[in-house]
Amino acid sequence: MSVVVTVREYARLTTAAVASGNLDCAQISESAFDWLCELSASFNRSGATLLQVEGRRTLKWDSYVGVLETPCGTRLEILPKHHEQDDCLVKSRLLLRKLIQQALQLKPREGSVASLELFDAPLSEWVMGQFLAELDLLVKRGVRFDYQRIEEEQRFLRGQLNVVAQMRQPPGRQHHFQIRHDVFLPDRAENRLLKLALEQVAKSTQDAANWRLANELRSMLAEVSASRQVSQDLRAWSRDRLMAHYQAIKPWCELIINQQMPIAVRGEWRGVSLLFPMEKLFEQYVEGWLHQKLLPSARLKAQSASQYLCAHSSDRMFCLKPDLLIDTAEHRWILDTKWKRIDAGKPEKNYDLSQSDFYQLFAYGHKYQRGDEVPGLVLIYPYWSGLQKALPLFDYGKGMQLWVLPFDLDAESLVDVEKATLPLSLDSFAYAS
Repeated sequence: MSVVVTVREYARLTTAAVASGNLDCAQISESAFDWLCELSASFNRSGATLLQVEGRRTLKWDSYVGVLETPCGTRLEILPKHHEQDDCLVKSRLLLRKLIQQALQLKPREGSVASLELFDAPLSEWVMGQFLAELDLLVKRGVRFDYQRIEEEQRFLRGQLNVVAQMRQPPGRQHHFQIRHDVFLPDRAENRLLKLALEQVAKSTQDAANWRLANELRSMLAEVSASRQVSQDLRAWSRDRLMAHYQAIKPWCELIINQQMPIAVRGEWRGVSLLFPMEKLFEQYVEGWLHQKLLPSARLKAQSASQYLCAHSSDRMFCLKPDLLIDTAEHRWILDTKWKRIDAGKPEKNYDLSQSDFYQLFAYGHKYQRGDEVPGLVLIYPYWSGLQKALPLFDYGKGMQLWVLPFDLDAESLVDVEKATLPLSLDSFAYAS
């Protein structure tokens, strides 16, 4: 039986006893502690920081969120550190699901019985529940069959006689027929992948409703074999109009079989692994929101990489890649998102802003100029009690200015957006001051 430990970003994990219900500090077993240390070392070798070791009995988690399962059965659920009051656990789970849906462009079946039942479930159970709900709907609509060419030896004629193979029959076996025929079977790439994901869900889920539905679906798909060549079957996933009802379940299937994980924990242990960099989730959520609010005359581009910091000999060095770039015929805006709490009440400490972020935007502003036009610069931080409106304007001089704006994830709105004159529809100005 797995042990579920729920914490938030930057929480401490220790082998010592800890009071229950604390999202910023939790107790884990020594075996889980040792495995996480080994995992952290592998991340460090790849240039990523998963957690920091503090002494011999404490680990400090970094800014990754999601679910991670250890070989000893400990299942870590890491939530965003964003809400400060009321039911932080439920709100944080809901926020994380919303961010993941946007990042992976998933379309869950909102308002369904399964969604309501799994509202308080950990992330892994929610993902499995959404997959099962989509698979249940697909099975009810009808699993797609396809013709499979079979070549075999039989005592009777069926389909087409394989003349060449029949002529090569050894003496005494001429009464057996070498035949070819087509069989209408559900054994196709899409169904094999769904069966593989379903088997993983049936083995991993600890939710009674998920387990019951998974086993019902397993009996319905009993004649389908699980995929043994995942990459090949994913490439063979059809997108024609006859397979349109399969498209909604594909992202959930990829998520379950670890083919679309932002970070998939590799190695001999293959437990539940759903880790997402919180900075990237925040960036992609803001990008998706801007796409919805953008005026038709404006164009949004993510991770533009057309400019470099400097030239060296005949080459260019240090590519500059702003998170978001908005262009209209008249003006250009450069936006960068930062998953960090800054405090409007600390002007004496520069609002906890990072000097390197301002250097970064300064370089973007100079290198991404269109002719003599100076682009508008915007830094976007998460909205919280310490940052409820735009900070006063930051002036670089010579017409280059930067706005620091908060993005409210709960209200889904960019606060004081009209100050930066971004080309967005008027209904997005929810926090005009």
